[in-house]
Amino acid sequence: MSILLLPPAFRIPRSAFILLSSFLFLFTSCSSPTPPPIPTDLAFPDTSTPEASTPLPTETPSATSVPAPTRPQYTLDVQFNYSTKTAIVNETIVYTNNSPDTLTSLVLAVEPTCTQSFTLNGMAINGVPTSNYIFDYQNVQAYVRHRLEVPLPEPLAPNQQVTVQINFGLILPVVGNFSDEASLCSQIYGYTAQQVNLVDWYPFIVPYISGKGWILHNPWYYGEHLTFEAADFDVSVTFTDGSLPVIASSGEEVSDPAATTRRFRIEAGRSFVLSFATEYRVASTTVGDVTIYSYYFPPYETAATAVLNATAQSFEIYSQRYGPYPHKTLSVVQGDFNDGMEYSALYYHSKSMYNSAYDGSLINHRTAVAVHETAHQWWFEQVGNDQGFEPWLDESLATYSEIVYYETVQPEALTSWWWTYRFDPYVPLNQVDTQIYYGESQRLYWNKVYLNGAHFQQDLRTRIGDEAFFGFLQDYLVQMRGKIATTDDFFRILRQHTSADFSDLITQYFQNPH
Repeated sequence: MSILLLPPAFRIPRSAFILLSSFLFLFTSCSSPTPPPIPTDLAFPDTSTPEASTPLPTETPSATSVPAPTRPQYTLDVQFNYSTKTAIVNETIVYTNNSPDTLTSLVLAVEPTCTQSFTLNGMAINGVPTSNYIFDYQNVQAYVRHRLEVPLPEPLAPNQQVTVQINFGLILPVVGNFSDEASLCSQIYGYTAQQVNLVDWYPFIVPYISGKGWILHNPWYYGEHLTFEAADFDVSVTFTDGSLPVIASSGEEVSDPAATTRRFRIEAGRSFVLSFATEYRVASTTVGDVTIYSYYFPPYETAATAVLNATAQSFEIYSQRYGPYPHKTLSVVQGDFNDGMEYSALYYHSKSMYNSAYDGSLINHRTAVAVHETAHQWWFEQVGNDQGFEPWLDESLATYSEIVYYETVQPEALTSWWWTYRFDPYVPLNQVDTQIYYGESQRLYWNKVYLNGAHFQQDLRTRIGDEAFFGFLQDYLVQMRGKIATTDDFFRILRQHTSADFSDLITQYFQNPH
């Protein structure tokens, strides 16, 4: 995630939607570790849905044994009304138990409940409708409102599959226009006067790790709290009101762009994002067999071209330094908000970066943040991590990748600008391995995890040498690609590439021994 301030909230009138049905949800508490609670609870969303839902199938396929590991398969059919900013979605998840444990339930994250924009219309397990689930959105002590636990009708043994079907409605909020109770919610999800952003918008099964259980943490005021399995996505979008916006997507389009229904696919992605706008302009370039797109609003063509070039340059450098990129597309989207964020094969770049003056050089935050977010396609997308409890694993490497970029294309920028302007004024601290909940403030969290984390990577590289350092990163990518890495994995693989003693660096930068 980029280091940016959030914009002031604003309001846009909402169009009326069609009332359809209401659904009664059960409540329970959540046992996830949490910081102190927020005293004011969030009311449950209005249970009406914007459009008629499609009945779930009734046939009952039996569980089958398959070789592990098999990635979860997500199929989403989105019926979207662009004029009212509402949707009905049919979702199918084919989930394989890749753990050694027998599972008696599944746990899903449902992030839109935080913004009161989600309605669950129906669910089926292996084709059989069920109302036997626990939707925790009113736990005052833990302020968790996004945990959906679904008991399974039969235990799911290792290597067995189960199919989950969900029909749900979305009534999108205005981006950032949330009550104080929902201030922990995404500052990107929803719509603005110019664009619609579907991020963290569908229920997904969170990672299960033997000995730890289901990995789902509470949202927080800064940092990312979600952990994602690598999964395959097949997403179709139909605009029910006849609108024809331009679509930016995590996946490669596999349909005719002029078709009524647009279809996108991605394999081994951590998340799936859609962004719509009628005014998007698109620039593109290719690096090898990968097409890189820049979606922007007029009149920002010059800035968008600079962002595209920086993204393509860093993409090529990281492909050589770290390893190959697995997808066919990468999109950078100009956000209609002052924030930036990485997703699978797509990242948002803050509008403040497009508004800033541009002198044609690379010495600016527009470039630095662009190459940072591009690096997340390696450190987040390919190598996942627990972003709530171990955020340093992706953020320190993404920040350090800015150095890798500048030393390749403009080395003098490191001494004349990067260290002195982007880094030194913020007084980095130790405690690189801080959880998002204990960063003390957003500024101190960034200092500890991003900046001091990058300083650790630099000192580590100096200690063990370039050959061992980049050999380690390449092997770390190979061994952990498609998996969820831990701090123990990082140091285990590091020690396979060097016999140098770096225990003093661990003492200097980390709270916990490794």
